[in-house]
Amino acid sequence: MKHFILFVVKILGLLFLLLCLLDIGFTQVYLNDNKHNKTNFVYNSERKEYDIIFLGSSRANNHFIPSVFEKKGFKTYNYGMSGSHLYETALLFELMVERKYKIKTVIIQIDLNICADNPSPKYLAQFLPFIHDSKTVANYLKTQPDFNLWFYIPFYRYMEYGTAIGFRETWDTWTEKPNVLLQNGGYYPLKSRGKNMKNSLNGLKPIRNVSYEKIKALCKKNKIQLIALTTPICENTLNRAYFEQVTKLYPEIIRFDTVVNDDKYFSTCGHLNVEGATILSKKVLKDIFK
Repeated sequence: MKHFILFVVKILGLLFLLLCLLDIGFTQVYLNDNKHNKTNFVYNSERKEYDIIFLGSSRANNHFIPSVFEKKGFKTYNYGMSGSHLYETALLFELMVERKYKIKTVIIQIDLNICADNPSPKYLAQFLPFIHDSKTVANYLKTQPDFNLWFYIPFYRYMEYGTAIGFRETWDTWTEKPNVLLQNGGYYPLKSRGKNMKNSLNGLKPIRNVSYEKIKALCKKNKIQLIALTTPICENTLNRAYFEQVTKLYPEIIRFDTVVNDDKYFSTCGHLNVEGATILSKKVLKDIFK
């Protein structure tokens, strides 16, 4: 019996050692990458200088074209992340401030993403490789239910989020597989034209959003101009009065949700194609940076 117990202990010990080695190896891949996604791009960067950066979800990522602003002399980058929530946006921005980015103006898309303050699993996972390397990341994530599992059990976070930071994604990161998300100044163009587009905002209710408040506080503390705005949605959308609720809750938010209406400028009901994004970008440039 003692031999069996000793055998089991050895197996468990070897397994624990293997998990530790995998954890260290995977983490080192992410700590040495700044080309695979915007999270790594920011985390492993040194001080950068911008006149304007864009923050938000896909409704920022697909809507603001940096080249439109650069033609007028503004150094610009689109840090919008498709599928992300304001929870991750606030953490990404906090890391920029920590790395002493010199930013004059932040333009942030605030509309549909203000209804909740929960994390997006896909984008939350992108910060997990840095949980032991960064007190900022660890402190930000410590309120999450699985924090102790991520922090104390080696390799657990890589297994839990295998599709986002597992073997395949780590291999692509290590081999520096090209990623279109970092091209075009961070802007991701949509070229198709939507058909029979419909949408409904029924059931959505804007809330006092903690993550948005964090971004506002960081901008105020670091003397960065913050411009919050809504972005277009297709005309055939139920409960467009939702945007009035957003600006009633946060009067500083500027409405651009009606700047583009024709379906031919949309790829999906909530996302502009290149033509539509060009119209919106030029309108923002004209109205805000006269």
